[in-house]
Amino acid sequence: MTAIAGAVADGVLPGRVWLYSNYHCNLVCTYCLTESGPKVDRRELSADRMLEVAQQAAELGFTALGVTGGEPFLQPDMAETLARLGAILPTVGLTNGTLFTGRRLAAAEVLAGSDVALQISLDSADPDVNDEARGPDNFARVVAAIPALVERGVTVRIATTRELGDEADMSRLCELHRGLGVPDSDHVMRPVISRGRAVTTGMGVAAGMNDLPAELTITADGAFWSPFGATVHGGRLDTDLLLTRTTDPLRVPALTLLGLVEGRPAGADSTLNIR
Repeated sequence: MTAIAGAVADGVLPGRVWLYSNYHCNLVCTYCLTESGPKVDRRELSADRMLEVAQQAAELGFTALGVTGGEPFLQPDMAETLARLGAILPTVGLTNGTLFTGRRLAAAEVLAGSDVALQISLDSADPDVNDEARGPDNFARVVAAIPALVERGVTVRIATTRELGDEADMSRLCELHRGLGVPDSDHVMRPVISRGRAVTTGMGVAAGMNDLPAELTITADGAFWSPFGATVHGGRLDTDLLLTRTTDPLRVPALTLLGLVEGRPAGADSTLNIR
């Protein structure tokens, strides 16, 4: 057993490795961690590179993968890439859910029955509230995409990112996602983190290393403490949570991260409920 596998088995180190497939996006959300948008530089991990990282992660003893961006489905053949990742380790792919029509919806059928879940952002049951943060017609496109994916056998999770809101709206949102075919167990709720564009818009709660799960995160720029660490503000990459610029072999940043978490009190990273 590797040191990493032992640390994961003992709960010292989270088992998931995150991959930033890209930074560009078709949306410009008000609280985006990476200031993503259509005009952002296309810093990407290729499909082959993501598969290399996944294989090394499995060999080291990590137990799961996550793919985020940007909007991953702007990458060519992302559905096929996710299916191949899921054949290595259980995988969750984060997406805004607005691109699943036509060719992309048909391509997503490869995920049916795979060990891959798509985590789609939906922040409110009120279309106006949701779209104020995420963009025009976002709500309508998402609530059309979710049942279309579910009907095709794709596992869908809902992620709600919001500042403190009223309980009545949350209740309506839960009723909505159940009606779309997503159970409560696949609904993730988390606060806005004050990094990236959220700093500019004055949103969110402050979060540092001690508040964030130590989930090894690989990007085109290096390896980070957390997917909430590989962020961008004012067009500049944040490096306060950068582990190493070296990402290959994966054991280099993995052992760096392990050295930082050893001796950390259990549960120290759960105060913001962003697992």
